Amino acid sequence: MNLPLELAPVEELGALESVARLYGEPLLELPKDLYIPPDALQVFLEAFEGPLDLLLYLIRKANVNVLDIPMAPLTAQYLDYVEAMRASNLELAAEYLLMAAMLLEIKSRILLPRPPRESETEEDPRAELVRRLLEYEQMKLAAARLDLLPRAERDYEWVGVFVAEKVVERLPEVSLHDLQLAWLRIMKKARLTQHHRVGREQLSVREHMTAILRKLSDGVFVVFDTLFDAELGAAGLVVSFLAVLELVKEKLVEVTQNEAFAPIYVKLADGSRDDA
Repeated sequence: MNLPLELAPVEELGALESVARLYGEPLLELPKDLYIPPDALQVFLEAFEGPLDLLLYLIRKANVNVLDIPMAPLTAQYLDYVEAMRASNLELAAEYLLMAAMLLEIKSRILLPRPPRESETEEDPRAELVRRLLEYEQMKLAAARLDLLPRAERDYEWVGVFVAEKVVERLPEVSLHDLQLAWLRIMKKARLTQHHRVGREQLSVREHMTAILRKLSDGVFVVFDTLFDAELGAAGLVVSFLAVLELVKEKLVEVTQNEAFAPIYVKLADGSRDDA
């Protein structure tokens, strides 16, 4: 059951003797059937990434030198934390237990008496632990510095800018790609209307050039697609396309368009019209 409970202000608790507010009204006592599970509230004050992180936290909290670690209090605090994790029904990682065993071993080696000869040559039992702590601290500081660097989609978003430039003074030139796209549209229409024919016909590029010039005799712009007759079939369209290219090569016609990806227009060249 979810109820809109509001905690009463501290100054009002003494006067009203209420523990909370329910729908704006003071609640003088808790409901008799109110049940709060034992694990309803859990507070985690610290979160550690591993046993080395926990040891480094305990050392910095005690304000001691890493090179001269007091093993007895450090081991006691570490074991208290491990026991607290086990008591809180948390899955205890094996690396925490392994570190606990290592601390107990170092502590015992320090407390046990050693012969005079071994004490002069034997390495400090804490040396390996100190080395690992220093390396971990350096890696942690490096990771913190890397985290401060600006990161895409966290500190800023990618922005794309599209600049469209419109040509006003001169019309864009018709590229080979534009002619290819127009040719593919024409061939698509031809495939829709083609018929199966058996025979051989003679096709002349010059004849198609003459026919195209007749269509352009008015001297006005004509849509590129209208120069082709789909009923001629694929062979006739190929010859017509070659005729257009030959006319362009001989500078008898002009091919242009208003803007990129716009329809293509064809008209007679100025000199060709005068000759005609």
